[in-house]
Amino acid sequence: MKPITGVTVNIVSDASDLIVSSDSASWAVSHLTEVLTKKGLNVSDADKGTEAGAKTIQIRVCGAGSAGAQQAAQASGIPLPTDAEAFSIVNVGEAITVIGADANGLVYGLLELADRVTYSEEPEVTLRAVESYSEKPHNKVRSINRLYVSEVEDKPWFYDKAFWDEYLTELASQRFNRLHLALGMGYDYGHNPDVKDNYFCFAYPYLLNVPGYDVRVTELPVGEMERNLETLQYIAKEAKRRGFHFQLGIWTHAYVQEDSPDSNYKIAGVDDSNHAAYCRDALQLLLETCPDIDGVTIRTHYEGGIPEPAHLFWEVVMAGVTACGRPVEIDMHTKGVDDQMLQIFLDTGMPIVLSPKFWAEHMGLPYHQAAIRPWELPVAKTDRPDLMSITATYRRFTRYGYGDYLKEGRSYGVLHRIWPGTQRVLLWGDPAMAAGYSRRGSFGGSIGIELSEPLAFKGRKGSGVAGERDPYQDISLQLDGQEWRKYLYYYRLWGRLLYNPDTQPEVWQRLLRHQFKAAAADCEQALAHAGRILPLVTTAHLPSAANNVYWPEIYTDQSIVFTGKPSPYDFDSPAPKTFGAVSPLDSALFYRIDDFVEDCLNNQRNGRISPLEVADRLTKLAETAEQYLIASASLIEDAADSSYRRLAVDVAVQAGLGKFFAHKMRSAVAYSWHERTGSQERLAEALDSYRLAKAAWEQIVADTQGVYRDQQAYGYLALMRGSWADRLELIEEHIGLMEQVYANAQAGAEPAGTEVAAGGANESVGTHAHASGAASSPSAIVSPEEFIPAAASIQEEESKTAVKGDYPNALSYADIFPSAHGASDRATLSHKSPQFFRRGDSVEIRAKLSGLSEGVVVKLLYRQVHQAKAYETVEMSSNGSELTATIPGVYTDSVYPLAYYFELHNSQGQAWLAPGFDADLSNQPYYDIRQQV
Repeated sequence: MKPITGVTVNIVSDASDLIVSSDSASWAVSHLTEVLTKKGLNVSDADKGTEAGAKTIQIRVCGAGSAGAQQAAQASGIPLPTDAEAFSIVNVGEAITVIGADANGLVYGLLELADRVTYSEEPEVTLRAVESYSEKPHNKVRSINRLYVSEVEDKPWFYDKAFWDEYLTELASQRFNRLHLALGMGYDYGHNPDVKDNYFCFAYPYLLNVPGYDVRVTELPVGEMERNLETLQYIAKEAKRRGFHFQLGIWTHAYVQEDSPDSNYKIAGVDDSNHAAYCRDALQLLLETCPDIDGVTIRTHYEGGIPEPAHLFWEVVMAGVTACGRPVEIDMHTKGVDDQMLQIFLDTGMPIVLSPKFWAEHMGLPYHQAAIRPWELPVAKTDRPDLMSITATYRRFTRYGYGDYLKEGRSYGVLHRIWPGTQRVLLWGDPAMAAGYSRRGSFGGSIGIELSEPLAFKGRKGSGVAGERDPYQDISLQLDGQEWRKYLYYYRLWGRLLYNPDTQPEVWQRLLRHQFKAAAADCEQALAHAGRILPLVTTAHLPSAANNVYWPEIYTDQSIVFTGKPSPYDFDSPAPKTFGAVSPLDSALFYRIDDFVEDCLNNQRNGRISPLEVADRLTKLAETAEQYLIASASLIEDAADSSYRRLAVDVAVQAGLGKFFAHKMRSAVAYSWHERTGSQERLAEALDSYRLAKAAWEQIVADTQGVYRDQQAYGYLALMRGSWADRLELIEEHIGLMEQVYANAQAGAEPAGTEVAAGGANESVGTHAHASGAASSPSAIVSPEEFIPAAASIQEEESKTAVKGDYPNALSYADIFPSAHGASDRATLSHKSPQFFRRGDSVEIRAKLSGLSEGVVVKLLYRQVHQAKAYETVEMSSNGSELTATIPGVYTDSVYPLAYYFELHNSQGQAWLAPGFDADLSNQPYYDIRQQV
């Protein structure tokens, strides 16, 4: 850039200030200097001893305890930062003072100036206009999980130091403070036979030789182990230099993969006799050799390669952490962790963090599920012949949420990890939802959130292809090995809003203005509305909690009509394994489709959100996203710009997915009604809606063909690879089955309640009769039963069939739709939650009704913040519009906080929940109260 004539930026740092002289702060000053220079400003790091003038901009760098910081704070009225990672920027007298409470706070203040200048057309004006303000973090931990799962796709970025320099700088600029580099997540032990790509699965011998053991990777080229270690040391050092806590994930401790004789790499020199001792000594040596590793993440349950119970193994291995001579955080992936296992890790004396999954292996709406699915509740029996004697029995409720880990007064931290099952490829960007997640990061005293970043698990389980980590087929959209840069907006939203959920929109809007100029505001809104679609689908409809089975972004269709044929979702969906039978991920707040229909036919609706309400929200989100996208197209300067084309396609696809799932949910409701009543009108409606869903999918195919590669590979099964076009055949097949049901009904051939077979027109067709031994059609997907043991599946003795009958009390079909009732038809409940409660004391809950409150009955549903606990229900007492209920002291006498919500019923058969969801779906739809400590 051409220099800006006569303007000098004078950066003044006090070398005697320990915060200012830290490695991180020194790096941030250097980065700011580089940015200013690139923008054409002259930079001097000498104190000229004069006040800033018309041609000089002075930036003073101070720790909070310095005299300069105190003078600036007094002059401006801006308080000195005191919280960890907090900072203040003071602009008084044409001098800018950046004050950090600690090194990270100072880094964030300096990087904020650099970011503003980077995206400014007038950097001098931008600097002079910087406002005085302070910021502090809402979440202690704001983590990114980067996964190494494919040798051919991940080795290039792993060894690329230039990538790490740019990537880490961007993450630091967006205020992430923890980097988790995960090794050994390429496979799940016990589920994946015939493993080939096992690089780093058992990480230690890929990194170092351990004295006293002859353990080695026999096929590893000479010098590669040393290169791996040097690379890891570089990554850790550069992360620390930018203020990160560097976390190394060692997710697998199996030295040989089960039923995999042809793995690419073999581990020699280790067997059952020395396995635990070797891991102990290797872990100690690794921590000593890489002193910038701040913590290790460990998967202790059977998928990490150690059959349950594994307490003795881990007691040995953790001695290696204790012996390394410095504090090292131990992050325990919580699936199956019991009190005995937790105590083993606590006994190391190291800081312990438990990291449960936020929304199973997916991303739902930004709150912790109000209830888990019923088959995830614990069972007492632990006598099992397989690997999972703990995970699949009395601790099974810890698999997909926070379990029972949010005890008050606990001696460990809780960090919630968002897994990558919902959205992997498409650009996501909703500020409201990111802010909502940020606020939930501290739920129950939790310490924050870890994100599995975009493209996580790309090339997993041997599906990687050299040179194809970039998802685009269109050469003009490819990013030349920098595919992560497509997601700059994603990193910015998450990082900044996890730091401060009340961050000013200008922070992300400056990037959008830089990219899209006059179209920026419409692009922002298009992405925001599109970004709410798949999290809503995930929350309301989850055929599988496993990210390597259910992929709503490139969805494998599930039949609405019962066929008896195997489906990839059978192991994790209740009988009769159809689309209508699928459970929501939050079983307390959302209806299952078949349950909703049953309740409407029996005039027994409860307040859960119906699939028709979900469908309406999806439709509105999709239409709104499309409207903003159309508006942006009229304002964009260059419609062929690659950044804009990537955004436009991804918004269009997400909108298409919203329409697809909305139409399919409506179809399933109508079909379920037909099954139970024999209504041909409902059957015809179901078929029409399914065809509309197909049309929406065909538009997605049209939008993506020639844009994305035909193989988006995240695993070896068909449902984890391929493209949107691949999925169309199965959708058409399932519509064909419904057409067959309709044809038979028209001809009077078959009543509802029979089976749709996999074959020709002469076979019986209908719905949910029990079937066995049905043949697979050519388009059938290989069932995950091949790699997920029956122990992890839903165990049901018999199919739950739909029964055709008479329903004299049924609600009118027209009345079950949200459009039949306006918001004004419902009473409004207002409530202010208590700030805290005392253990063992009763808690009085007060609320007030307004609007059409006559005849409205209100129930209070409450439970401890423990996901194996059921809700207690009490009808609230009323005194006019005033409502009261009491949570008894005998119930509050536990180590857990409380969660509760309200269910309202009126005399017209309507029911709804409070507080419910706001328009942006980003609030917590229940209340929680902490104990007073």
